[in-house]
Amino acid sequence: MTDPIGDFIIRIKNAGNNNKENVSVPFSKMKLAIAEVLSDKGYLGVVTKKSKGDAKFLEAVLLYTADGKPILSGVKRISKPSRRLYQNSKSIKIFRKGFGMSVFSTPKGIMSDVDAKKNNLGGEILFNIW
Repeated sequence: MTDPIGDFIIRIKNAGNNNKENVSVPFSKMKLAIAEVLSDKGYLGVVTKKSKGDAKFLEAVLLYTADGKPILSGVKRISKPSRRLYQNSKSIKIFRKGFGMSVFSTPKGIMSDVDAKKNNLGGEILFNIW
């Protein structure tokens, strides 16, 4: 797999579009950090690390609106393995005026656009989510 982060966010989006209750993805520390940010911001429910034999994976509960639509309606991968994109803290703009979120990889860890701007940190912009 050449882009595990892209695979992770697309699996979450596709599971939501198919009205799945939860989604399982192969475990990595980066995916766990991203899932925790998404959970803190209300895009995912409870995120747990599980293992079955030697295989480790993450299981995340998906959230839906009252009328049954997934809360996570779209994602766009920004920084790719073939083209990395970085932003400094001064050039970070709040995505979709707060109705979406950008996720950054900063020297202090994975965080949302609002948190990165508040902490005066720049970094690699991983993806946008709305």
